[in-house]
Amino acid sequence: MLTRLVLTDFRNHADLAIAPGPGFVVLTGENGAGKTNVLEAVSLLAPGRGLRRASLGEMARQSGRGGFGVAAELVGDVAIATGTQAAAPERRIVRVQGAAVAATALAEWLTVLWLTPAMDRLFVEPAGERRRFLDRLTLALSPGHAVHANRYEAAMRARNRLLGEEGPPDRDWLAALEAQMAEHGAAIDAARRATVASLGERLADQPEGPFARAGLRLEGWTGGGATLATDLAQSRARDAAAGRALVGPHRSDLAVTHLGKGQAAALCSTGEQKALLLGLILAHAGLVAERTGAPPILLLDEVAAHLDPVRRAALFERLAGTGQVWMTGTEPALFAELDAAAVRLTLGAGG
Repeated sequence: MLTRLVLTDFRNHADLAIAPGPGFVVLTGENGAGKTNVLEAVSLLAPGRGLRRASLGEMARQSGRGGFGVAAELVGDVAIATGTQAAAPERRIVRVQGAAVAATALAEWLTVLWLTPAMDRLFVEPAGERRRFLDRLTLALSPGHAVHANRYEAAMRARNRLLGEEGPPDRDWLAALEAQMAEHGAAIDAARRATVASLGERLADQPEGPFARAGLRLEGWTGGGATLATDLAQSRARDAAAGRALVGPHRSDLAVTHLGKGQAAALCSTGEQKALLLGLILAHAGLVAERTGAPPILLLDEVAAHLDPVRRAALFERLAGTGQVWMTGTEPALFAELDAAAVRLTLGAGG
């Protein structure tokens, strides 16, 4: 849980300090006030590129001094920070207690999950979007997942370059890269499958309610890590022609169904898809709290505006007492039902 958040030259915020409480943190203001920017800053305190997946250079304030900073204090007097410097605007710096660490190390200190309006189309977007979504869920339960994913991607890029060179590739070097992909790919696949199984069981056990229950399964590539090195070796000619690896966990997909209707999520209405996604996020947050002993930080961008009063009240009830929940909205009235303990902040047009 964050006890303090400080933004310096981040997006439209020149200098912003927030002291959030242990429960609801509500940010309201007009469009363009920078509400989502604050959530994006919090999302950067976890591994990855944040909830917008923007480049680091885009995050620095346009009229600032170059670079940006996001610093936070956690319960237990732990200080974490990330940002860039003007001299190297695309080089991310991460520090924990003042010491430089890899971004993947952030998973050991904080779990952050988010839901944004851009995710409303998750079930009809290309498979890559659902893989990224699943990997965020998996990372919350398996902090080492980010390391395996980074090393797998690095080995795959090196293999693609090698296969794309003129002349016969170095077969020994190819085999070594494929062995690395198989090692880390097996860990990625196993962690994803464990997440899908655990979350699926939790969702299946829940009663029907205002948020639809989702059925989950892993589709696409199903070769398994044990055979991946062999599959890659046999696929070299095809992969060289395609310019990319055609087998491996980077080809997997998360299939989601509406359990109540027995229908694929992609075929459900927009409202049903939103309810499925919310139910999934809430169930996963409960699973993380149960497994780790600490609830994740939830970032819910403009979520209340798209819910009817019944579902909005049900959402607030489900979230009460579950940990730190950051929510944004243009109208304070949307959050009138929250208790007096909620921290409420109004952002102006200048941040």
